This record gives sequence, structure tokens and C-alpha cells, in this order.
Amino acid sequence: MAGKRIDAIAYLRTSSAANVGADKDSDRRQRAAIAAFAKTHGYRLVDEFYDAAVSGADPVTERPGFKAMLDRIAGNGVRVILVESPDRFARDLAVQLTGHDYLRSLGVELVPTSAPDFFTTDTPTAVLVRQVLGAISQFEKASLVAKLRAARERKTAAGGRGSGRFAYAQKVPEVVALVRELHGQRQSLRQISKTLASQGHLTGGGKPYTATAVQKILRGG
Repeated sequence: MAGKRIDAIAYLRTSSAANVGADKDSDRRQRAAIAAFAKTHGYRLVDEFYDAAVSGADPVTERPGFKAMLDRIAGNGVRVILVESPDRFARDLAVQLTGHDYLRSLGVELVPTSAPDFFTTDTPTAVLVRQVLGAISQFEKASLVAKLRAARERKTAAGGRGSGRFAYAQKVPEVVALVRELHGQRQSLRQISKTLASQGHLTGGGKPYTATAVQKILRGG
């Protein structure tokens, strides 16, 4: 291919420790396949990262070699990763797709040399897996929201404040009692505010209670 070559990084992975070592050919085979593809498709390999004895089912962001590669990419502007094949990237389909989507969100292109269009062609299986993963994510989020809501309701039932600011009855019960007493004497909201200030009842910020605050107190806020 004529013209300027595109910088790329090679990523290798071997699942079993039995396939790692100077007398093994897994990494050499992957390296040769990536190098041959790069040469004929206009890529220039600028670095290589290798996860030895790392399962293909492990999430990509938990792999030491992969994380080091992401750090390298963040600092040098390379936006292409070459792997020998999709299963070298990840053997589990869900991990393949989530890993690829993660890289794509970073603006990084993942190219398997044995099937360059693997991640760019939306097969029915890939679409189904993405939909299932999305549904699981939505379910987990809804479950978390439900758990938090239940916890707040239990706390409120036990006499606590479920969320947000504490009610005046919990913070300043003496002020609440006085406001209700003054209200029973038919004082206006502004009059109650002045009476509270004259008796030394101020907000946490040291300011008089406003008529609006008095109204909230009467409403049980």
C-alpha cells in the first residue's frame, strides 16, 4: 500500500502458562501474523503489549498488559490496535463486544488480522449480545435504585430522614413548637419570624428565619 503508514500497536495474549516461554510459539505466531498484516495493509507497528497466561474470559480492563497499552495509547496518539484474531483479544463473545465498545468509546480502532471486519460488521449474534448486555445493565441499575429506595423507606419508618435535608422537627424541635404556638395566637408569618429572632432563635447560618421558612415549619417541612 502506497502512502504514509498508520501507526499501530500489537496486542498479544496467551491463555495458558503452559504456552508461555522461549520454547513456545504462541507469541511468535501472533507476532508474525500481526507483522505480515501490518506490512500489507499500511500499518507501522510502534509498540507491542503481551498478556501472558491471561484468560480470554477476563475483562480487558483487568489485564495488566492491556492496561499498560491503554496508558501508552493515551500518551502517544496511536489509535489502532492489531490482534491476531478476535479470540486472541477475548475468547468470550460478551467480553469481545464490551471490550471493543470500550475501545471505540476511547476513539481506538481494534483490527483482528484474521478477520479485519469482525467488529465493524453487526452480525445478528453481535446485535443480540449487545442488546442482552444492555438489558442486564439496565436491570442492575433499576435494582440498585430499588435497593436505595427501600433503604430510605426503612430509615424513614424507623424515625430517620430518608434523604435530603433534615426536617425542622428533627433539627430544631423547640423552634417548631414555638412557631406553632405563635401561629395559634394568630401571629402572621412575618410576626412569627420577628418573634423568633427577638428570642434568639436563628438559623444555622445565624440569620433570622424568613416568612417562607416559617411557612415550611408549619407545613411540617
